[in-house]
Amino acid sequence: MNIPIIAFFNNKAGVGKTSLVYHLAWMYNHLGLRVVAADLDPQANLTAAFLDEDRLEEIWEDNSQPNTVFRCVQPLVRGIGDIASPQLELIEDNLALLVGDLLLSGFEDNLSSEWPGCMDRKERSFRVISAFWRLLQYTAESHQADVILTDLGPNLGAINRAALIATNYVVVPIAPDLFSLQGLKNLGPTLRRWRQEWQERLEKKPVSDLQLPSGQMQPVGYVLLQHSVRLDRPVKAYQRWMNRIPNIYRQAVLGEAENPELALSHDPNCLALLKHYQSLMPLAQEAHKPMFALKPADGAIGAHLQAVQNAYKDFHSLALKIAELTQIMKTD
Repeated sequence: MNIPIIAFFNNKAGVGKTSLVYHLAWMYNHLGLRVVAADLDPQANLTAAFLDEDRLEEIWEDNSQPNTVFRCVQPLVRGIGDIASPQLELIEDNLALLVGDLLLSGFEDNLSSEWPGCMDRKERSFRVISAFWRLLQYTAESHQADVILTDLGPNLGAINRAALIATNYVVVPIAPDLFSLQGLKNLGPTLRRWRQEWQERLEKKPVSDLQLPSGQMQPVGYVLLQHSVRLDRPVKAYQRWMNRIPNIYRQAVLGEAENPELALSHDPNCLALLKHYQSLMPLAQEAHKPMFALKPADGAIGAHLQAVQNAYKDFHSLALKIAELTQIMKTD
């Protein structure tokens, strides 16, 4: 049985994508699911959120083991074999990390050059393009996972094409600004094109015993991250961008007609409006904990303690909503 993969993706940087994956991974762990958090961003920011520098240095220095995502695909890059069985980093009993790697950018050329080869029924091309999906399924099997959450970099390149083909569901984090909305207009049509192109390639599958992803990439919805209003950005403009998000998502990502009556407060595609817990982030990063797990010993006292409780409610609600839409757990 294939384990569901949920990708968190926006081709606009700085929208809180990595923080969202990190906190939801911890929340699903708290709710009793077995979770793999997979860092498929060559910047490895999710990995840095989970691990301190000393542990990260140990992993990256030990290049004899398939202990990062790049080292698992390296045999394919070198042309000496298929993907290696991953060595996961256990964060807690139910939560494991597929460690990111800055060297992953070196896989981009292979993924780009092998994409046309699938149309020529080349087995190697299919093995390269499906490498992320097969790797993630191996991680799920070894960890006996219920769900895989993947963090992707902010671009529309070959690495993310292969990573998204591997996913069942896509959650789009977005901020209320012009750049996020423009990114959304690019993202939606690109997802639909990649889905169609992969379906065409699946028909060219060269061997029957090679398991391949379906390329489902089903949009689940968007999470609006309400960062603190900047002094150089008028509140009216900030609100204007927020009001435009529902229809731009509807048109660009879902390919549906505009609905002039659709308001943000009633948009079924809006999974959550998360405020920016600015004061908690430094504490959480220092403690290597999610914001909602901070204790007084971590510096969460006074107003911070209330913010911790609010963060728990927000992420708990969001986790349950995504779980309901993706059917990764019973929510009744």
